[in-house]
Amino acid sequence: MGNRKIGMWLYQNGGGDKIQEKLIKQLKQRDIDVIADINLRNAIAKNGHILYDGIKLDKLDLFFSYNAGEQTQYQMYLYKALNHVIPMINSYDAFELTEDKFHTSFLLRRNKIQTADYKLCHRDDTHHLQEIMKKWSKMVYKPTDGWGGVGLTKIENRETLDMLIPFLNQMDLRYFYVEKFIDYDNTDYRVDIVDGQYVACYGRKASEGSWKTNITSGGSVFVREPNDDVINLALKAVKVTGLDIAGVDIIYDRKKEEYIVLEVNGIPAFATPEQEKLGLDFNDKKIELIANLIDKKTKK
Repeated sequence: MGNRKIGMWLYQNGGGDKIQEKLIKQLKQRDIDVIADINLRNAIAKNGHILYDGIKLDKLDLFFSYNAGEQTQYQMYLYKALNHVIPMINSYDAFELTEDKFHTSFLLRRNKIQTADYKLCHRDDTHHLQEIMKKWSKMVYKPTDGWGGVGLTKIENRETLDMLIPFLNQMDLRYFYVEKFIDYDNTDYRVDIVDGQYVACYGRKASEGSWKTNITSGGSVFVREPNDDVINLALKAVKVTGLDIAGVDIIYDRKKEEYIVLEVNGIPAFATPEQEKLGLDFNDKKIELIANLIDKKTKK
């Protein structure tokens, strides 16, 4: 019987190329061959097959997609189709859920996992948004999709809201999603989970004068040890979403004196070489757990 064979699409920047080399080596030791760098943008589907450079991807034992920065709608469309016939990491259903901030928050709250208070309303219901503003005093507009803090807008008064609404209407949005602004110390916990197991945690802090902790928004990372409450909250959130691999962003609400889940990310980055020098040393453990997960999912 031949080796198992999987497809992989893993980001290459920020040390991703070295991560891929290590992961492929570990998989080889488990008799799993890897076809790397499969960008579904260059695939086509016809007559019951999804083809990439002559390879029938639907005949693979698994497809591992791990590239947030180069996603397109076409890739996601084929991702969904491929998930109907072979195992995926993450599954399309779990990935799609956590790509949407409202659906994620909705499901977490239904399962008694604390998040920021939120509202979703139709774009024509601006009166409701104005009433929310009176109640909350400060809130954050969030695109329901997207990552890295792109599009996040803090609304601190009625004037800001009145300026934002016409701009959002021009984007032809059908609904608005807003969250109550949380009183926190401008730092968060990013907790990495693989296959239901805690991997590591690090902290992120906003740059001076900002409130966004995302690295792409100017935030920076630092070594941070989580307590059991933070780890258990992250594990519960990941279990609810169904992700095989996840990064959970958690902050401490100083007013309510409790930890809350801010986001659940289906493609949490590995530590970059620069971050490893700061003391973030979880990459090898994460690679091994992912290799074990792929091994488990591809066994007949």
